[in-house]
Amino acid sequence: MQSLGISEAKNNFSALIDLVEKGEEVRITRHGKEVVRMLPVRRKPVITDEQIARELGQIDALHATIKPGTAVRALRDEGRQS
Repeated sequence: MQSLGISEAKNNFSALIDLVEKGEEVRITRHGKEVVRMLPVRRKPVITDEQIARELGQIDALHATIKPGTAVRALRDEGRQS
């Protein structure tokens, strides 16, 4: 993590962007107090499309096991007996 004042950040902005692109966190201060935090943008998604499709498939499979008209209370009680 790098911390510097506004004037210095203004004079070295391109270099700071390069640092952030490489994964570095940069904090910019005014009168010693942090006012800006520059963080790299996440390049990889937290969850992949395949994982999303698999999870949605599992939800659909669960929905298929629930009989139409089944009360929530009956499902809850059934789960407690298992």
